Amino acid sequence: MMDWTDRHCRAFHRTFSRHALLYTEMVTAPAVIHGDRARLLGFSDAEHPVAVQLGGSDPALLAQAARICADFGYDEINLNVGCPSDRVQGGNFGACLMREPLLVAECVAAMKGAVALPVTVKCRIGVDDQDPEEALDTLADAVLAAGCDGLIVHARKAWLNGLSPRENRDIPPLDYDRVRRLKARLPHVPVALNGGLESLAQGLAEAEGLDGIMFGRAAYHTPELLAEVDPTLHGVPAPHEDTFAVIEAFEPYIARHLEAGGRLSDITRHMLGLFGGKKGARIFRRRLSTEAIIPGAGLEVLRGAVDEVRRRDLQAA
Repeated sequence: MMDWTDRHCRAFHRTFSRHALLYTEMVTAPAVIHGDRARLLGFSDAEHPVAVQLGGSDPALLAQAARICADFGYDEINLNVGCPSDRVQGGNFGACLMREPLLVAECVAAMKGAVALPVTVKCRIGVDDQDPEEALDTLADAVLAAGCDGLIVHARKAWLNGLSPRENRDIPPLDYDRVRRLKARLPHVPVALNGGLESLAQGLAEAEGLDGIMFGRAAYHTPELLAEVDPTLHGVPAPHEDTFAVIEAFEPYIARHLEAGGRLSDITRHMLGLFGGKKGARIFRRRLSTEAIIPGAGLEVLRGAVDEVRRRDLQAA
């Protein structure tokens, strides 16, 4: 989710659910240590609970980065051992670390020694020609022995040779049963399911007996699914009555960003998936895509795009 789940995306998604755990886009340990920390790690208090996802393979650097993230106030540190991109492989982190479970364990141990926060690992069931039974068990056992507090498993292999990152999200077959077998073997370990989940109902069905589900692109492209989280899983109403109310409640956040010199499109690019299935959704997307990018665009652009949907929604009723 690099370049997707930035602070604006997370603040927007929080308006749909008070309880869902949000994750940052992956940020590398060297970037945390040497980069613009305010830009890379800054977030609003309203985003809690929020976890930071780190990438790296140097235990000392990851420990230092974890301490910095803890000082920023994150609720969890998550180590990415699942991203298959060429850039990630070149830096020796992400999915290629499935081949080095002992190194991943060293990284987890170093981070656990550096912070009091939960440290979790997000991984695949294997890479390339690895046997998923052996690969996932070996990694899980190694990181748990090092103090890992939970696993999030993308239930498909990553093919590091021959498939692009996009293809790695779709072509390798999903194997939810493999994740369920991991949980059965480790009943006291928190295990969450990721990969190919398109709705909360589907996720709950596939993750029966597991401890959680993680949505990535489905939540990004259809953010309204997050409005089901609080009533379904926590027995409390969603924060707002409908998507129109969500946007209205989010306007002060957008206004503050604009007043600080930001562009409207910094935020509205994360809103293009709204109103799926409603008349006017296409016009809503088109207006935001073409008008929000204009320098000086303000809330009137968003309101105008929303009115396109509201007007047609009333006509349909």
